[in-house]
Amino acid sequence: MLEIRSHGTLSAKGKTLTGYAAVFNSEANLGDFQELIRPGAFAKSLATGSNVRALYHHQGDALLGTTKGNTLQLREDAHGLAFTLALPDTSHGRDLAVLVDRGDISGCSFGFRVAPGGDRWEQRGKQLVRELLAVDLMEVTLTADPAYADTSIAMRSRPQAKSFWDVDTRRAWLETV
Repeated sequence: MLEIRSHGTLSAKGKTLTGYAAVFNSEANLGDFQELIRPGAFAKSLATGSNVRALYHHQGDALLGTTKGNTLQLREDAHGLAFTLALPDTSHGRDLAVLVDRGDISGCSFGFRVAPGGDRWEQRGKQLVRELLAVDLMEVTLTADPAYADTSIAMRSRPQAKSFWDVDTRRAWLETV
């Protein structure tokens, strides 16, 4: 069963989105239960090198980039699942660039499958809580309606001097605000 969460940053031709598709230890109210993503939850999935897609609002036909095509870069750091997305010069890419620039879309989500033993459930008083410990990441999504409110997206239109892996994405995000 594919489960979906969102957060991120994007761009259109010459524009790049950066952000966090997931933030560790931040709770999301998913109706019947609360959910938290623990540090390391994406590590094994990212290490496999499997292709992860960037989508607009979980729509398979609104492809924005892929890790295989090197238009989407993902990494886990102490804060969460960071991303950099080179926006395509397509109708979806251009529309998304406008919506992010206006602030209409400022969050992310992600789609995943829980790896065997990759989650833990606990009853805390009247609240059921799920902790995600290890997931198989399938997609990251840019959305106006993220389940996790702490996700973020920022747009950059100037070339970066350093590679994505050398940039402090929180600092880069502040530079765009």
